[in-house]
Amino acid sequence: MGQRKTLGFGACAFASALWGCGFFFGKIALAEMSVGHMVLYRFLFAVIALLPLTVTHLPRFTQREWGVLLVASFLGVPLQFLIQFYGLSLTTVSHASLMVGTMPVLLAVGAAVFAHERMDAIGWLALAGSTSGAAMIALGRSSGSGSSVTGDALVVVSLAIALFWILANKQLMQRHSPITVTVYGLVLGTAMLLVWVPIEYGMPPVAGISWKAWAALAASGVLCTATTTLLWNWGLTQVPASQAGVLLNMEPLMGSLLGVFVLGERLGPSAWAGGGLILVSAITLTTRSKTRVREAVPIA
Repeated sequence: MGQRKTLGFGACAFASALWGCGFFFGKIALAEMSVGHMVLYRFLFAVIALLPLTVTHLPRFTQREWGVLLVASFLGVPLQFLIQFYGLSLTTVSHASLMVGTMPVLLAVGAAVFAHERMDAIGWLALAGSTSGAAMIALGRSSGSGSSVTGDALVVVSLAIALFWILANKQLMQRHSPITVTVYGLVLGTAMLLVWVPIEYGMPPVAGISWKAWAALAASGVLCTATTTLLWNWGLTQVPASQAGVLLNMEPLMGSLLGVFVLGERLGPSAWAGGGLILVSAITLTTRSKTRVREAVPIA
């Protein structure tokens, strides 16, 4: 059991590190196409990579579970990602990545409310610290840095939406394999994008896209979507959601480093301080807070 828990934490950590590259690849693609087209291509590449698993893992969902998966897919794919990458288009990779540092505490709160996990006073103090750190990042941007309060806020809104996606998937995985939940959830979400994106953004471009943008799209789809979601969902079957949440801090770390050292973005002192406060809050939550888990109620 201890070894599986260690592997679960490892899977979540690796998934988070790969997620941290998503904003970097997304920013490259956004230089040549709209938010909607970039998100659609990202998920098309992810689904292509996952298609073989639809043969080996046939769905066995009940009618109620299909409904839960449908809602989760809508929240986790078109709604979350279109909002998140529109926010990225208004801010910088490093700022957007640091805002993701609020997710561990959001996840812990969601787990307390919806997934039968109960936080103590230390947990709630960590929540306050993380919220303060997010405010420092959003309001303390450097002059001419390219960041914006609106963009940062939209990233946080997308994380709140992602919370329900994660918890719904965790509930489904009480009765179904992580691979099945991941594959069919992403397929449903991508189908929704195929309907909505051409209506709202027009047909996605094919000609005139550089090899650099195509490579970024493929990497974001295969590595930052298909691989990460499989690893994360499997990891959540081995560890509590609130405890796994601290490993999401690999994402803001990776994203910020890529933004600063590869894209040449600048972070002001308050942004660095806010990012540090978010990381400390999340680590405190998962190492010092005594989270208790009550018996969960199955879906059907």
